[in-house]
Amino acid sequence: MEPVSVSAPVPASSERNIDGSILEGGGQILRVAAALSCISGSAIKITKIRAGRSTPGLRPQHLTGLQLVSDLCSGCLQGASIGSTDIILTPGKIQSGSHTADTQTAGSVCLLLQLALPCALFADSSSQFCLKGGTNADMAPQIDYTLKVFKPIVEKFGVHFDCDIRMRGYYPRGGGEVQVTVNPVKELQPVVMTERGNIVRIHGRAFVAGVLPYKLAKDMAAAAVRTIRKEIKDLYINIQSLQEKEKACGNGNGIIIIAESSTGCLFAGSALGKKGVYADKIGIEAAEMLLRNLRQNGCVDEFLQDQLIIFMALANGTSRIRTAAVTLHTQTAIHIAEQLTEAKFTITKSEDEQSFIIECQGSGVSNLQL
Repeated sequence: MEPVSVSAPVPASSERNIDGSILEGGGQILRVAAALSCISGSAIKITKIRAGRSTPGLRPQHLTGLQLVSDLCSGCLQGASIGSTDIILTPGKIQSGSHTADTQTAGSVCLLLQLALPCALFADSSSQFCLKGGTNADMAPQIDYTLKVFKPIVEKFGVHFDCDIRMRGYYPRGGGEVQVTVNPVKELQPVVMTERGNIVRIHGRAFVAGVLPYKLAKDMAAAAVRTIRKEIKDLYINIQSLQEKEKACGNGNGIIIIAESSTGCLFAGSALGKKGVYADKIGIEAAEMLLRNLRQNGCVDEFLQDQLIIFMALANGTSRIRTAAVTLHTQTAIHIAEQLTEAKFTITKSEDEQSFIIECQGSGVSNLQL
């Protein structure tokens, strides 16, 4: 693919049509499609947004994300309102500088970052984002996952960003805030992650915030350690118990556990507290999630694989990543990436019969403004 200038908007008449109900059928389609529209300069029309959901159409967090990317690329966003099932995004030039997005709910700031980060990489200088909402939200990566797992892996592509957690926010109040600075790139480098090596370190954090007692954090951590010990007996497991006071909005509790391999692979298990659910059960849930990912011979966990697809598609060269079963979110990201770029993906079963290799010949998008 020839290098793509991010400064040339495409007329609405040449918009690409995206079916928002296919495969995963949710926010994943919106995030990948809007980001690639912004980067490539191709207008998109997304129809049947979240058509199969109990509440179809755009929810507040989806609308906030679309407004953010439209602002980021000086775009024209048509039809975007709560409940809307059809939108058109006509992008312009990607703007560096400062941008703010507030879900005004507990909608995930990490999902906002998933949308904004790829776009900001192709701005003409560094970008700053103030993202407000939930930092530790259900059905989305916790901010700790984004910083401790996602960030180190995308740095392999040449992506660099800093994130300062100003305030943590929990369901249902939200109120969290992160400040993110993204540095631009000339182009993204391909990544090969096919050898996992041995697990060499397991660590994590169990937290409580607001009026919840510190004992909940200790109970989550202890239950997680006991569960992991049943399968992994020869490693020290360090899960810190923390009580968050000054930088937390509302009440919340949860846990994240991270395993590191000798080749730099990262895996995580996490869970958030819910009313009426014992702390032990939360710790066990996170530990079992981590162990499930470690039992297979993948190099990324089930929640990272789909987040890497857009970077593989944009990289200049061939990326190869070993993963466990390919998730529906990953299939969706691949489908949209192949529609909106010239990237080509293949998925093959690896020799161990437990894992798969996702290979991508990237489209090699370059930032011609630098």
